Amino acid sequence: MIDALDIMRIADNYIALWNERDATRRRAKLSSQWTEDAKYADPLMQGTGCEGIDALIAGVQQRFPDFSFALTGKPDGHGAYLRFSWALGPRGADGPIKGTDFVVTEAGRIRSVTGFLDQIPG
Repeated sequence: MIDALDIMRIADNYIALWNERDATRRRAKLSSQWTEDAKYADPLMQGTGCEGIDALIAGVQQRFPDFSFALTGKPDGHGAYLRFSWALGPRGADGPIKGTDFVVTEAGRIRSVTGFLDQIPG
């Protein structure tokens, strides 16, 4: 079971992971914060395990080199589940890409993420 501090920690670490540009540090974060067999899926991509998820993150960073992720709103959760919304865009500006992610945890680590895109440019 996760509490309010765990929810915020997991959400903050998740956003920091997607913003981490150093591949070695990103893989270390993945290994320590996600389960070995973790899964990620959204309408555009999916990956399994640290290697597959790392490749997805690197691909997003390559496609949007000047953008970063930021939490929007307050993360919430119950039991082993949490959700939070985010924006992707230039730092300090309203991100043109927005989404909501639903996370399942196991022993304080991310086991799976199901992402939804709430706003994408036309």
